[in-house]
Amino acid sequence: MLVLTRKKNESIIINDNIEITIVDVQGEQVRIGINAPKSVSIYRKEIFLEIQAENKKAAEVKNVDLKDLLK
Repeated sequence: MLVLTRKKNESIIINDNIEITIVDVQGEQVRIGINAPKSVSIYRKEIFLEIQAENKKAAEVKNVDLKDLLK
């Protein structure tokens, strides 16, 4: 993991097209702004993990008897 120190209104650039800016710092909370192309998906980690779990759950193959489908 790369750890950088930034102050309010300072930024970092990722891959020439994503800019992350420190918008505000209040106590232990940091507000960040992310400027990225619309094709880049951006999620909070806890939401991303929930989406992955739901996708995995939806992809599980369940054995279904053909007779039950034809009822």
